[in-house]
Amino acid sequence: MELLSPAGSPEALLAAVQNGADAVYMGLGSFNARRSARNFTDETFPQAVDYCHRHGVKVYLTLNTLLTDRELPEAAETLRKASAWGVDAVLVQDWGLWLLARQVAPDQPLHASTQMSLHTLAGARLAAELGMERVVLARELSAHDTEVICRRCGAEVEVFGHGALCMCYSGQCAMSAMIGGRSGNRGTCAQPCRLPYALGEKRGYLLSLKDNNLSPYLRQMEEMGVACLKIEGRMKRPEYVGAVTGIYRRLLDEKRPPSPAESAQLEQAFSRSGFTDGYWTGHRGAAMFGMRPENARWPEDWFAQVRKTYENGAENRPVAVDFTCRIAAGARALLTAALPDGRQVTVDGPVPEAARSRSLTEEELRARLQKTGGTEFVCRRIDISLEEGLMLSAGSINALRREALSRLRALLTEKPPRRVLDTPAPPPAPAACTGAPKLTASVTYAHQLTPELAKAVDYLYLPLALLDAIDLEEYAGYTRLCAVLPRVFRTEDEAAFRKVLQSHPRLSAVAVSNLGHLPIVAGLGLEIRGDMGLNVFNSLSLLFLGQLGVTAATVSPELRHQQVRDLSKYLPCEAVVYGRLPLMITENCPLRCSGQCSHGNGGTLTDRTGAAFPLLCAHGCRSEIQNSKALYLADKPQWKKCGLTWARLRFTTETAEEALDILRRYQGEDFPAPADFTRGLFYRGVE
Repeated sequence: MELLSPAGSPEALLAAVQNGADAVYMGLGSFNARRSARNFTDETFPQAVDYCHRHGVKVYLTLNTLLTDRELPEAAETLRKASAWGVDAVLVQDWGLWLLARQVAPDQPLHASTQMSLHTLAGARLAAELGMERVVLARELSAHDTEVICRRCGAEVEVFGHGALCMCYSGQCAMSAMIGGRSGNRGTCAQPCRLPYALGEKRGYLLSLKDNNLSPYLRQMEEMGVACLKIEGRMKRPEYVGAVTGIYRRLLDEKRPPSPAESAQLEQAFSRSGFTDGYWTGHRGAAMFGMRPENARWPEDWFAQVRKTYENGAENRPVAVDFTCRIAAGARALLTAALPDGRQVTVDGPVPEAARSRSLTEEELRARLQKTGGTEFVCRRIDISLEEGLMLSAGSINALRREALSRLRALLTEKPPRRVLDTPAPPPAPAACTGAPKLTASVTYAHQLTPELAKAVDYLYLPLALLDAIDLEEYAGYTRLCAVLPRVFRTEDEAAFRKVLQSHPRLSAVAVSNLGHLPIVAGLGLEIRGDMGLNVFNSLSLLFLGQLGVTAATVSPELRHQQVRDLSKYLPCEAVVYGRLPLMITENCPLRCSGQCSHGNGGTLTDRTGAAFPLLCAHGCRSEIQNSKALYLADKPQWKKCGLTWARLRFTTETAEEALDILRRYQGEDFPAPADFTRGLFYRGVE
C-alpha cells in the first residue's frame, strides 16, 4: 500500500521524501485546493519532480479545483508542463478540466480527487471507465463501504488515513463561499466550520471534527485492496509532515498497529482534542467533534530532531544500487549499475595496463566502488571479475563509478514519452436563450405543493422520498415532474433508487448531482438533468456532461452572472435564482450529536453573529445546512439576461403561501425585495 504524503512547500517535500513517503502530492500556482500553501513554481516544480524520482518517489499534481472559462487556457498550459515534466498523475475535480486534459495531454495519468464526492461503487466504476487510474474516496466512508468499492471498482482506490476532516463532503461545501466569498471549491476555504455555533441550548464547536487517525487499521486496508493511504496536511509544518510520515512508514513496513508511544506522538504532532476513527468504524456521534486549543503548542524539541532527518542535505533513504565490474586484459573496463527494479546502465573506462609493481586487488576495487557518499545512492552488492596482473588507477575507477551513477540518475529522472498537443478549437455551441428563462420550482416538503405552483412552472422538482407521499397523477397534469436523487447515498441504495424511479411512470425527468447517479438512471427513458452537486463551472463541463447523456445542467451558484452569461451553452442551462442555498451536506448530523434529533423536522444552527442556518434532514440520517438568508433576484434584471433556459425557485423552509408569494414576484415586474435576503454570489462571485 502506497504511503502518500503532503508537500505544501519545498521543505515539506524534503521531509516527506526523507521520512519514507512513496509518493507526494503538491500544488503548482493557484489551481489547487490549498492555494494558501507555499506550493511550487515553474522553476521549483520540475526540480522537485526530479528529486522525488531520483529517490523512487512518485509525484501527484493537485489541479483539483473548479475553473472558469478564462482560466482554462492557463490550466491547459499547466497540464502540458506537468506531462512534459513527468508528473506521475494529476488530481482533478472539474470535469471540464478532465476533458481538457484528454485533449492537450492525452497520455497524462489522472486521478479523481476527493473533491468529486465519489462515495459509491457506481460512481467509482464510472470514473474508472472514463480513464481515471485512481479514485480518492470521500472521507466519510466506512470500512465496509470502502471494501465494496475496492473489490469491484476497476481503478486504484485511495483513502485519507490521517489528518483533518471537513464537516461537509468535499466538493459539496459552499459555506465559506457564501459567507465570505472564499470558495472551498477554489482552494480558498476560510474554515467557518471551526467557529463556535449554537443549537438550542447547546453551544460550542458543533461543526469542528477531530482529526482522522486510521493507523490501527492499516493491515485491514491492505487486505481489502486499498492501493494508497493518504496523509492530509499541505498547510501544516514540514516537521509535522516528516514526523507523521515516519511513523506511518514504520507501521506499514513492520505490518503492525501503532504502539502506545507512537499513538501519543501522533497526537503530539497535531490533533483536535484527540483523534477519531468514527467514519471508518461507522460510529458517528458527538465523540467525533473536537477543537484545537488556541494556546496549543507545537512539540518543538521533537520537531527539532525531525528537522535533522531532512535539513542540510540529510540523506535517510538512499537508493540501493548493485555494481557489476569486469576488468580484463586488452579490453575496456566495464561497470554496470543496476537498480532493485532491474533497470541498469553500463559504462566503460580505459583498458587496464599490465601491473609494473603491484596489481589491482579485488579489495581495492570494491572499496573504490563503494564510495557513493554525497549522492542519493548506496552500494548494496558488488560482483567483480578481475584478471590478475592488471592495474587501473584510482582516478579511473572513481570516474567509472561517477559516470555510472550519473547515468543512473538520468535514468531515474527520464521523462516518459507523452504527447503534448495544442488545445483544439471548441465545437460550436447552440445559441443561448435570449428571452427570460422559464421558471422551475423545487420543494422540500409535501405541504409546500399546490396546483397553482405546479401550473406556473415548467418543471417541478420533487425529492425522491416524496414520490410515494403525493398524488403524482394530479401534478403531472400541470407540469413536468422531476425526481431529485439524494446528493449523498451508499452503494446499497442504488438498486432501491432505481426501483422507486421505475415505479412512477408519470415522471418526466430525474435530477442527478453525483457521477454515481448516472448508472442508476441509465436506460429508464427519463430526461437526465444535472443538479447543483455536479459543480458546473465552465463550458467544457457542459460539453462533457452532454457526452454522458445529461440533457440539461444547473450551473454552480458560485458563478457571477457575467460568467453564467458567457458560458457556451452546450447544454440548456438552469440557475437557482431564489431560495436558501445549501451550504453543507454532513454525514455526522449536528442535531443528532447534540441530542436534538427532530426525526425529519430539522432545526436551526446559529453562529456568533446571530445568523440562523436552517438544518434540513437528508437521506440516510444526514443533514443539509441551508444559508441563513434566501437568495432573491426578482427585482433585478440580470437573471433574465444570462442565456438561461430555466430559472429555479428553491423552496426549503417556506410555507405554501410564502412559496406562491415568491412565485408571483418572479412572474411580475419590479417587485421590491423582502426585508431579509441575500444576492448570494450572483454579483460578487468567489476568489
